[in-house]
Amino acid sequence: MDTCKIAPGIYQYTAIDDCTRYMVVGIYPKRTAANTLHFIEERVLEEMPFLIQRIQTDRGNEFFAYEVQEYLKEAAIKFRPVQPRSPHLNGKVERAQKTVLDELHATVDAKGADLEEELGYYQHYYNWDRAHGAHNGKTPMDRYFEESSKTPFRDEVEAMYDPSKEHFRAQNYRSDQKLKRLRDSLQTDVPLLRAASDESRLDPFSAPLAARSIQGENDSKN
Repeated sequence: MDTCKIAPGIYQYTAIDDCTRYMVVGIYPKRTAANTLHFIEERVLEEMPFLIQRIQTDRGNEFFAYEVQEYLKEAAIKFRPVQPRSPHLNGKVERAQKTVLDELHATVDAKGADLEEELGYYQHYYNWDRAHGAHNGKTPMDRYFEESSKTPFRDEVEAMYDPSKEHFRAQNYRSDQKLKRLRDSLQTDVPLLRAASDESRLDPFSAPLAARSIQGENDSKN
């Protein structure tokens, strides 16, 4: 998923499926958390012909708001932002945006009252009628019907989703990596803490020794 500026006060949100290339687009006056939530909830989840299991974005601020990430967790959708300065990792949606710019926005008035209507017509054409080179001339809907039998149901998606592995992501990549390392170190220390707790219950005089052992483990890491 990505956003791009069409004109002052006009931004396009674009979501494209990695497998079928099915595309959903929307026009908004700003790139904000509220508009991101609206696009995901009211457009992507409603118009994609299958359940969404993962959303990949760049590191734009509009995707990292707490309410956006919390909603994705509630919907059992994994959030996977790419590394900074890596447009190739989001290449499919980048190319889709360029296609819409070239084939639609270059031919219509960006300030026209019927822009959203024109965009809706184009989205239908893109998904149902436009031949795609990546599919050897087939449309996204052709690919969807070919792969639909492999699409998991809601209960399967929820069963595969582990909320304990989905953490709040920071927009700043360095901060995001520091948080990840901190979580990893805390998870590593949990078994040691449990072992110390179990030992102290068996022998209360061993608690100080167990605590020193844990401290020694942590000091050696530092």
